[in-house]
Amino acid sequence: MAERRRGGGHVSSFPDAEPRPAGFPLGICAGAPEPKYLCSHCQGVLRAALQAPCGHRYCSACLAWIVRNHKNPLCLSCKEEDPNSVDEETLLSVEKAFSDAAINKEISELSVRCEVPGCTWIGIMKALEGHKITCEHALIPCHAGCGQTVTRKELTEHSQQECNLSAVSTGKEECRFSRVGCLFKGIRKERQEHEKNATGMHLVLLLQHAKQLKGNQLPAVGGTDSCFKVAKALNGIFLSLQLPQALDVDAFPGVPLYEGESRWQALLRRKVLPLLDSKLQVFENIVSVLSKEMDASRQKIVAFRGQRGLDQDTIRGLELKIADLQRCLAQKEVALSNLQQKLLLSAEASYNGIFLWKITDIHQKCYESLTGKMRSLQSPAFYTARYGYKLCLRLHLNGEGKGKGTHVSLFLVLLRGEYDALLEWPFEHKITFMLLDQNNGDRLVSTFHTDPTSASSQRPVTDMNEACGCPQFLSLAKFQSVKFTYLKDGTLFLKCIVEPFL
Repeated sequence: MAERRRGGGHVSSFPDAEPRPAGFPLGICAGAPEPKYLCSHCQGVLRAALQAPCGHRYCSACLAWIVRNHKNPLCLSCKEEDPNSVDEETLLSVEKAFSDAAINKEISELSVRCEVPGCTWIGIMKALEGHKITCEHALIPCHAGCGQTVTRKELTEHSQQECNLSAVSTGKEECRFSRVGCLFKGIRKERQEHEKNATGMHLVLLLQHAKQLKGNQLPAVGGTDSCFKVAKALNGIFLSLQLPQALDVDAFPGVPLYEGESRWQALLRRKVLPLLDSKLQVFENIVSVLSKEMDASRQKIVAFRGQRGLDQDTIRGLELKIADLQRCLAQKEVALSNLQQKLLLSAEASYNGIFLWKITDIHQKCYESLTGKMRSLQSPAFYTARYGYKLCLRLHLNGEGKGKGTHVSLFLVLLRGEYDALLEWPFEHKITFMLLDQNNGDRLVSTFHTDPTSASSQRPVTDMNEACGCPQFLSLAKFQSVKFTYLKDGTLFLKCIVEPFL
């Protein structure tokens, strides 16, 4: 199914194989973003931009999605610019794309706004993810798991007044200060009344808890100096609440008593509770400061993570470039090796129709030929003249054709040469094979003429023609006999003379 891209203009023909990723929506930008900031696929603002070999940019997730879902993923922007220009550069590949660090940095500095309705936050792109974590207008699910979704700023009120998940089974709710030691439980109305009337007791529990925290661990934000200042302030508040003189009932003989009220209760109502209320306000201020410092630290952490993501993109791009360079280097090494081999063969080549072939390690080669591991040996190429016919010899140590298993077979093979178009065909020459005795004894000589009607004498249409020669060149018995020194120190010499047939 075709789909018009966001932003208009381009139409995607990619089939829907899996959910499509997308970049940042255009609506978050304070103004219309420049075209260089837009993904060539989703037309949103680039998210972790990658640049294809053709020069067009894609979100990293968009490019991976395209490659996964298409056998021949072509760059649509290239195709739209010129439908007939389809080459290797227009073929998309994650490995060939590289991270565009410059564009990513520019995008991270773009002015954007929060998309959440009612939120007025405006900042730069790299701070957007951090804002989303703390946005008060964002809808989030209830932490208690009741299934309702509320804005972040309404979550506390919902938990206190609307969420009844904790009272489903028992009908009773714990005091909100149970985490610091309060043991009260009751229905919601009783709990609210208790929390209203037990402010002093709750403050004492909170201060005791703060004192314990001060002794066990330091706050996570603000630095070491800030941690000691906060601990000292909390300790001072706690000590001020001890007030042994204030708890002495006889120290306040003039405190009036209500009906049914003890002097201790009167003292708590008139003297201690107001003091506790004032200390509670100080404590709340300290907690507010710590909360702001935590928010600031959270923003820094988010920014750091964003920068780390950009650095990782840069590293990944460099790794891909290194991999490309390594592949190119490997290809050049192979090409250089082939060139060196050609130069070596060229240096060994003969250009007068006479070729001497030295073959070493014969015993090992005979064993491999006998066991079938090696069928034949082929000599380097040689020529009848500088611009003449290109030839080579082929030796079967365990025989071939009529000589299979009984003789050594030797053949001449006509190769496709660089100057075949200038030569006369078919190939009509006199061929002489010699196996040289290494003690200056008798040579084994075999001579034959090429057959002009044979396929082996016609102009080669492949790399080499069929072989022609002597399938029964030398019997294996004579070859292995100690009476002859054709083979010495694991080496033998073969000579071929090619002469025009007159």
